[in-house]
Amino acid sequence: MDLIKPEIGLFFWQTIVFLVLLFLMAKFAWKPILNSIRQREDSINDALASAESARLEMTNLKANNEKLLKEAREERDGMIKEARQIKEKMIADASDDAQVKANQMISAAQDAIKMEKQAALNEIKTQVATLSIEIAEKVVSKELTSKEDHMKLVASMLDDVKLN
Repeated sequence: MDLIKPEIGLFFWQTIVFLVLLFLMAKFAWKPILNSIRQREDSINDALASAESARLEMTNLKANNEKLLKEAREERDGMIKEARQIKEKMIADASDDAQVKANQMISAAQDAIKMEKQAALNEIKTQVATLSIEIAEKVVSKELTSKEDHMKLVASMLDDVKLN
């Protein structure tokens, strides 16, 4: 089988063409290709670095947001607590004021009752004195001979007197 015969001339020319092609590629193509690969590698590294810095910044922002939320919750809780204290104080103050006013009204009513009682007692005393004087006048004006007549007179006078 003699199909493949090595020819030295063809091999020689192919080697020379390959070396010339390799030389031309090294001189004109390899540097731009390597430069573009290097630039691509640098841009990828820059993108990775910026992505990492963005991730760190997002982490910091998230931590700051959580801190702000926590502070806002604490402030809200403080305001609610303060509002409850104010409400309780207002209720206590209102209750104390109502108690004071009620005590004043009770005291005023008791004073009025005492004054009315005293006035009623004074009026009764005056009426008793007046009745006593009237009875004494009638007894003196009429001569009574017996004790029985005397009692009849007192009973009739008492019937005549009407107390209010």
